[in-house]
Amino acid sequence: MKRFAAAAVLTLAALSLGACEERHEMAANPKLCVDFKQTKAAPIVAGAEGAAPVEECVKRWAYSLAGSRDPADTVAQAAVAACNVQLSRWNQQTLSQPGSDVEAASVITGQPTTPLAEHSAYASGRALLYVVQARAGACAPPPITNGVPDGIS
Repeated sequence: MKRFAAAAVLTLAALSLGACEERHEMAANPKLCVDFKQTKAAPIVAGAEGAAPVEECVKRWAYSLAGSRDPADTVAQAAVAACNVQLSRWNQQTLSQPGSDVEAASVITGQPTTPLAEHSAYASGRALLYVVQARAGACAPPPITNGVPDGIS
């Protein structure tokens, strides 16, 4: 009798796990995914202007790290940290412009802010979006070479 009960419990557990796996696959939406095979980005180089290098770096790292079991905000922070070089370049470009040290109201929140704070908020927000997007779509990460997503220098 004990053997039958144990077999029944194991069978139910296996069925439950199988059902969870099926629901996860049904929830996947590849239409959400960036197709990194189709859109080969040119490597991000020094001197590139504005938010584009930060955007591309954050997208590639967020998709690469999205498979982590950590909370999405933690993964997004890691993606932004991996893009410190690109974010620093963008900040340096901004600091070289007149009036870059002026504090003003954020267009989004209305709170006092600086251009550098807005750059950081932008990178963090985009990273979180891409982590959640990659997870929701069960998306494939970009190709990786030497531990770095392709398209990032």
